[in-house]
Amino acid sequence: MPSSPPLPSSSRNETDEDHDHSPPSSPQSKSGQRKPGGWKSMPYVLGMESFERLATIGLLANFTVFLMTIFHMTQVSSSYLINIWSGVGSFTPLLGAYISDAYVGKFRVIAFSSFASLLGMITMTLIVAIPALHPPSCTPQQTQLNQCQGPTPIHIGVLILALGFLSIGSGGIRPCSLPFGVDQFDPTTDEGRKGINSFFNWYYTTFTIILLIALTLVVYIQDSVSWVWGFAIPTILMVCSIVLYFVGTKLYIYVKPEGSVFSGIIQAFVVAYKKRKLKVPDADEPRIDVTFYDPPLKGMYNIPKLPLTNRFRFLNKAAVILDGEITSDGSRVNPWNLASIQQIEEIKCILKVIPVLVSGILCFTAIAQQGTFTISQALKMDRHLGPHFQIPPGSLAVFSMITIGLWLPFYDRILVPSLRKITKIETGITLLQRIGIGIVFSILSMVVAAMVEKMRRNSAVHHNQTDGSAPLSVMWLVPQLVLMGFAEAFNIIGQIEFYYKEFPENMKSFANSMFFVTVGLANYFSSALVMIVHKVTGKNGRPDWLTTNIDAGRVDYFYYVIAGFGVVNMIYFLVIASRYEYKSKMEISEDESLFDVELNNIKI
Repeated sequence: MPSSPPLPSSSRNETDEDHDHSPPSSPQSKSGQRKPGGWKSMPYVLGMESFERLATIGLLANFTVFLMTIFHMTQVSSSYLINIWSGVGSFTPLLGAYISDAYVGKFRVIAFSSFASLLGMITMTLIVAIPALHPPSCTPQQTQLNQCQGPTPIHIGVLILALGFLSIGSGGIRPCSLPFGVDQFDPTTDEGRKGINSFFNWYYTTFTIILLIALTLVVYIQDSVSWVWGFAIPTILMVCSIVLYFVGTKLYIYVKPEGSVFSGIIQAFVVAYKKRKLKVPDADEPRIDVTFYDPPLKGMYNIPKLPLTNRFRFLNKAAVILDGEITSDGSRVNPWNLASIQQIEEIKCILKVIPVLVSGILCFTAIAQQGTFTISQALKMDRHLGPHFQIPPGSLAVFSMITIGLWLPFYDRILVPSLRKITKIETGITLLQRIGIGIVFSILSMVVAAMVEKMRRNSAVHHNQTDGSAPLSVMWLVPQLVLMGFAEAFNIIGQIEFYYKEFPENMKSFANSMFFVTVGLANYFSSALVMIVHKVTGKNGRPDWLTTNIDAGRVDYFYYVIAGFGVVNMIYFLVIASRYEYKSKMEISEDESLFDVELNNIKI
């Protein structure tokens, strides 16, 4: 699933008892001048990024087909594995971001994670290259009769080992790569800020190009030439990425780890629990006998202090100063016994957006089907373009990407300015409205997918072809993929911008991680839904909806179930959106939106 890359991370707040920090700086030369950094380091940073993404995406873009054709797994079992592994891969960046911010820094995390990814890719290549590491090949007749030998526990164990290495790799590279690139520019200068904006543009541009190459050329090699070469090429590219990364070490700017916002969040929750029996006044009431800990902020960013609010008042108790909790200079004796107002208000920002996060789970569940059951449909359809070429099933996601690539410039440059004149809102429509529109598109995509699947199944049953394929063209899947693309363009990108704008400046990395949490939970929900449908349906001698033979199953009913959940989710979203209060008003201001700034700097 193509998604926006992570936003840059920031360090935690610094209060008066913490050590002060200076702006990010590079290693100093003998003359005291800044080392190159900036654009001189970009060929190595962007080159490393491009090779790494092409390697990982190219390896896994066709993963459903790999599991069903090489490992002879059923569509249900392959869906289980993909959803569970994708869920794990969505949560590991939280750990990677924490280790980077609190302990070792971005450079070392990326370096370690790159080698972990390389080990995963080498293992995957060995799996397809060594016959003993995967099930024996299967004849077309055995495939038709479902007589192929499945994977043994050893085969599954080696596969899980490879996926484990890849999860460790993505857990470190995904949250740190973009912030590491941003670190190469000095945000305190005009030149540095312009460089950061241009870097975003280059990053997103190369990200899209790499996705297109991975979903077309690499998938074609895997599907039509050789799985060994299809996995070996990404592995070689990963080696190139690591080499290029270390070649540029003398040019990089290294920002030392300055602590993670996760630590402050955990501390504040612990303190609130310890002081749960205290009684505190409302934020707007006179504080006669209660003093809240509200030290001045220090740090590398000019972060505005958050005022004390009445939302989630139980957390306010954590900031109440009791005897012996502060020193003579006003600093805390123990951060596990006293939290600042800033800390607890940051937690409130997280709690405030959780209902919106929950609404994104079902929306992404629908979008995620393009990597599982949509592939199963494509394998049973006519994929020919001309007499000699067949579209690889894993390449179908290109249609979603093309939709996003064409729609976003039109939306940002033409539609938003027109809507802005009418609504007087900076983003044309509110971010929650954008998210809600994405939910509608996700519902429509499942309805259309169900209708197309019914057509495909009826066509296959009617013609009863011996090779198990249906004469229906695979291009019938394009409408649902286009709708999924619109769902991504509205809901997923809307979520990312929503979290970015609703969180304080020092919590941007945490804001980005919220999206990955949504993706992970959606994958787990999809896996649970598949398991329930697989076990509950198909009684009275009938095959279940998701049986191995898709022509005998009813995947269309499964799509309708997801659409039904989507309708319920839409009602839930309308309720929470009507009650949501934005951090700040969204009227037009002198500052352009994040995406406006980025698009304005794109040179065509």
